[in-house]
Amino acid sequence: NIWYNENMAQNIEHKYTKKEVEDLLESCLNKTLGEIDKKHIFDRTKTNPKITGIAGDVIEQSVFGYDANSNSSPDLNIDGILTELKTTGIRVSKKNQKEYEAKEPMSITGVSPNVIIDEEFEDSRFWHKLAHLLLVYYLYASDKTVLAAEYANFLVKGYQFLEFSEDDKKILEQDWLIVRNFIRSLNKNEALYPEISHLRDKLLFIDTAPKWPNPPRFRLKRTVVSNIVQKHFNGSLEQLPKAYDTYADIDKACHEITAKYKNKTVANLMNEFAIEGKIDKGIGERLAVKMFGGNAKKMQDIDLFCKIGLLGKTIVLTEKGKCTEDMKLFRINFDEIINVNEQFTDSVFYDYFNENQILCIIFKEHDSSDFSKNTFLGFKRLSFSDDFIELDVKSVWQRIRELVIYKELKDIPVLDTKGNPRINKTGVPQTAPNFPKSSEGIIFVRGDSSDSTQKPETVNGISMYRQYIWIKGGYLSQKLDEKDFI
Repeated sequence: NIWYNENMAQNIEHKYTKKEVEDLLESCLNKTLGEIDKKHIFDRTKTNPKITGIAGDVIEQSVFGYDANSNSSPDLNIDGILTELKTTGIRVSKKNQKEYEAKEPMSITGVSPNVIIDEEFEDSRFWHKLAHLLLVYYLYASDKTVLAAEYANFLVKGYQFLEFSEDDKKILEQDWLIVRNFIRSLNKNEALYPEISHLRDKLLFIDTAPKWPNPPRFRLKRTVVSNIVQKHFNGSLEQLPKAYDTYADIDKACHEITAKYKNKTVANLMNEFAIEGKIDKGIGERLAVKMFGGNAKKMQDIDLFCKIGLLGKTIVLTEKGKCTEDMKLFRINFDEIINVNEQFTDSVFYDYFNENQILCIIFKEHDSSDFSKNTFLGFKRLSFSDDFIELDVKSVWQRIRELVIYKELKDIPVLDTKGNPRINKTGVPQTAPNFPKSSEGIIFVRGDSSDSTQKPETVNGISMYRQYIWIKGGYLSQKLDEKDFI
């Protein structure tokens, strides 16, 4: 491989033994980036406060002693192995304060149409960047976007030599081939290059960003990077007994599962899988995991589903085939919302809709008071289009920010259909903040709590239930009607 050998020669001055690398990085652990900045990289922030990549520059220049470069080859030669160095931000997970998650997706290399069309996976620049990784983790200890100078306060928390498993390598190869073959199919028609962003719902581990006409880059999805981070710091998630390399493989499994279990009641399925306990809507996701051969209660506890951002949601359809209720998606992080400088594409809102897909586990309702009598119908998979994200999601994100940042948030009495105040069972009049409601759009905000007397969230001095983003059941019905069962 001429390309590979040429790049080996280019990296000869960045040669280390693994022991040397470990000694260098061990000396950095639990020190701030400012403390290890021997080359005074942070001085640049005095004249350029919004400089990007400052953490990586510190590790490259102050720890490993080489200047930043734009070479398409890996950065280091460690015991003769070309290794790509990635300095990666992590943050404390909002779901579990004892765990870390990735701050953002991981950029890999450029999508160069004139290069990729002549490449095969094993010899591609993409795989040479990913084959051997050295990840250095720093703790992004802020819910807000900070200026570059403040990175000096962030601690280096760990490092990891990473090589993907054979199963993961197969997934990366299939993802890369989808992009490569798409570009080949365009026959150098540059007018069609923007369509590359529409491949998103076919890719398991990667995406491309930014959108054309800006030159896109391959990225590992944030869900994939978070999975790597969580395994490194917290251990492993459950592995399915069978490997799936593409969404086509997952869809095939869904089809086979449906053929086997369709029209069985929830009670039948619980008996078949020896599941005991409470029977409610939450059992649907657990049954789906069992159908795939797993034992976890939630799909996000399965390694593959966690990595690719495939979320399990139970959908109950009426006898007429309509969705019975709205769907709760995720809790709002108000520390992030008040970040004035944050861009929509850097937000948790954008990440959720851009990276995740929903595997709808569909049941038919026969008795609204007894979930165990519902029958399993099959699966449908939903992804969110760029237009939906840009129009419906972004507008709600902007409105929430306006209400909070400009102090326009109010606690409003909740009225019944006759215009009278609703009263809780405790005798207290119901109130709710004036966030976007279901009557105003497809995406909306609704509070949720297991105890109506407790309002643990406080925003702008207003006590409220924990606030979640929801999607309207009517919209879900429409989108599900447009799709056949897998």
